[in-house]
Amino acid sequence: MMGDRFNFARFAALVRKEFIQMRRDRLTFAMMLGVPIMQLLLFGYAINSDPKHLPAAVFDHDRSTFTRSFLTALENTDYFKLASHPKTKEEAEALLARGDVQFVIEIPANFSRDLVRGDRPQLLLDADATDPAATGNAIAAVNILAGRALNRDLTGPLVKLRQNAGPFQLVTHLRYNPEGRTQYNIVPGILGVILTLTMVMFTALAVTREIERGTMENLLTTPARPFEVMMGKIFPYIAVGYIQTALILVAARWLFEVPMIGSLILLSGVLLLFVAANLAVGFTFSTLAQNQLQAVQMAVFFFLPSILLSGFMFPFRGMPVWAQWLGEILPLTHFLRIVRGVLLKGNGAGDIMADTGALALFFIAATVIALNRYRRTLD
Repeated sequence: MMGDRFNFARFAALVRKEFIQMRRDRLTFAMMLGVPIMQLLLFGYAINSDPKHLPAAVFDHDRSTFTRSFLTALENTDYFKLASHPKTKEEAEALLARGDVQFVIEIPANFSRDLVRGDRPQLLLDADATDPAATGNAIAAVNILAGRALNRDLTGPLVKLRQNAGPFQLVTHLRYNPEGRTQYNIVPGILGVILTLTMVMFTALAVTREIERGTMENLLTTPARPFEVMMGKIFPYIAVGYIQTALILVAARWLFEVPMIGSLILLSGVLLLFVAANLAVGFTFSTLAQNQLQAVQMAVFFFLPSILLSGFMFPFRGMPVWAQWLGEILPLTHFLRIVRGVLLKGNGAGDIMADTGALALFFIAATVIALNRYRRTLD
């Protein structure tokens, strides 16, 4: 009976054994410390649900003292940054469609004349509402501003224009998502998130599984070249990715009524590049990991910043500049812009060219690293 009692010496020995094992598995130990620190830094410094200094294009037909006062007051709210002055309506529309600006402010001709007459002219504000969280506070601020932005200019006989509803009417158009439904933003984004998680993790297990099962030696004795092995491992998951995409798009259309304005053929072409880029990352992890647990840990370490810094959960423009630069490296950031642009805005190939090019560069870089690592595995 005495032997069944708790023995502190045995307990201490087991604890010491676990610490030794933890020290040997440096990657797991680094993940234990790295993930909490990364979460702390990202949530503490990078995540911001109230974005400021959102880029806006100004299409001013009037160019008067009143319009200059309004635009100055607009920038003083800190929500707007007057980043562009297009010369035509078409140019302004293109900036909004590509996502280069968040707002387009159009001031009609004879705005000042009609204002002085007391006719309450309209001032138009077009907002890219594909992400309602990114524009909500800015629109609320400009609605409050509309009633008092020109008070310093309305003096003498114009004081009466301050009364009632204000000297002009602010007409806001929520473009691409007039009802401000969050599903229009979240559901297309879910496609990229699911593909990132599954493609990276599945492929990260590919080579490590071969090593643990002892079949890697047989694979290495075959005449298959590294690129052929890599493509053989990746290709089945590309098919799986397209099946996942089809299921998500069907659910998005029939369950959540997400509009699909653009070309699904164009989206499917970009999808191949995005899936291949994530699979190349997973293959790289599989050549670095010594076991399947480490492969999963690497996949999680890649997935966490992807979901936080890509603009899926929080407005991308709300993050500090350094966080935006990190987000620009991740393929999910560019794919989210593409899928939302194609489905919600009807973007064409020219509109998504920059983000498609970024995906291509990431895929090339990841493939080169993966092949280099695999050659070392062969040695």
